Amino acid sequence: MTFSLITDPIFYAVAIPAVLMLGISKSGFGAGFGSLAVPVMALSVTVPQAAAILMPLLLLMDLLGVAVFRKNFDLKFLKFLVPFGLVGTVVGALLFKVLDANVVASVVGGFTLLFLAQRLLFPPKPDSPPPPKWLGALLTVTSGFTSFVAHAGGPPLSAYVIPLRLSPIKFTSTMAFFFFVINLSKWIPYAWLGLLDLRNLTTSLVLLPLAPVGVWMGVRLAGHISQLWFYRILYFGMLLTGLKLLWDGFR
Repeated sequence: MTFSLITDPIFYAVAIPAVLMLGISKSGFGAGFGSLAVPVMALSVTVPQAAAILMPLLLLMDLLGVAVFRKNFDLKFLKFLVPFGLVGTVVGALLFKVLDANVVASVVGGFTLLFLAQRLLFPPKPDSPPPPKWLGALLTVTSGFTSFVAHAGGPPLSAYVIPLRLSPIKFTSTMAFFFFVINLSKWIPYAWLGLLDLRNLTTSLVLLPLAPVGVWMGVRLAGHISQLWFYRILYFGMLLTGLKLLWDGFR
């Protein structure tokens, strides 16, 4: 391992907005944008390296998010989600060196766009039943898997949680606690895979001050937005995420 630092200015030109987008998404505002962080950073470095560099930043952002939303999460719902999410991270760890990250990106992107198309073409009625739990389990496993591979766990999980019509604060809080646990579980497998080398960690420390800035920006924005616009922005973030991930898969 070489103790060094990424000095390429192009890397920081894409990494700084990527980190800010990730921080804003951790506040619950524009949650779909968070999945763009790794694809954007991958314009300058490989997908595994981008994911590794973001790990310490994710830890800090998750801690800040949990501190802000600690009183509003749905514990019963988390007890259902977390075990399936952890199954997904185990699958991701076992298949990480086998699957091409761009293939995973295209699958996540395509699924995200199909979900959005379904919501627009066949909008749910007020009396529509919630999605079945078996579908929720499948999507949560998928979320854990895509989170491990490319920190892109938001779209699959959102596809299950959004139709449940949680309030913005409960949606944000529950997602914050879920991804805190999932991201924490990735540290040992990432180290086992050799991704947490000193060069990546040193670069993470340089970017670390941006983490609370992004979360603060998102919290400020989320506190001044209605439920209608909250979900509109969420859908827009998922649209951009789906298009970018699909593009990465087929380019």
